[in-house]
Amino acid sequence: MQVAQPIRDPEKITALQEVLKNHSMRDWLLFTIGINSGLHLNDILRLRVKDLKGKNLIHITEEKTGKSKSFQIDNDLKAEISEYTQYMDEDDYMFPSQKTGKPIKRIRVYRILNEAAKHVGLSDIGTHTLRKTFGYHYYQRTKNISVLRDLFNHSAPSVTFKYIGIESRNSG
Repeated sequence: MQVAQPIRDPEKITALQEVLKNHSMRDWLLFTIGINSGLHLNDILRLRVKDLKGKNLIHITEEKTGKSKSFQIDNDLKAEISEYTQYMDEDDYMFPSQKTGKPIKRIRVYRILNEAAKHVGLSDIGTHTLRKTFGYHYYQRTKNISVLRDLFNHSAPSVTFKYIGIESRNSG
């Protein structure tokens, strides 16, 4: 079993976003919110229109930990969310199954991501790829593993380094 990896190359992220957007606005938004928020997939799937529409700062309570999390949405993403949700009710799920109206399942997200990844030459993609990609790029920008460790609720920086696919500073 392959371990899901972060997407390190910004050009691959852009290419993957193009494939997803051409296929489905829902799938593009799910991926884009995932790599920009660092949220667990279950928390992303539970989002409703009222949680995101018209907002720059999103507040959620993590299902896994019960902790509050906040993340920013830039104006471009805010505009995309507004367009995507224009005919949706505020209580609708952001990422609904076309059959049930309930959130799509993890396995469906896995298949969507892997299908799109094949088109851009990526492998080792899984449902944790979104969160790991966020973490990897956050660390590359800030070099602040402590904030990331807290954000991810990890027990130690070494766990966070491993999670985001970076050799720990104090190993080897």
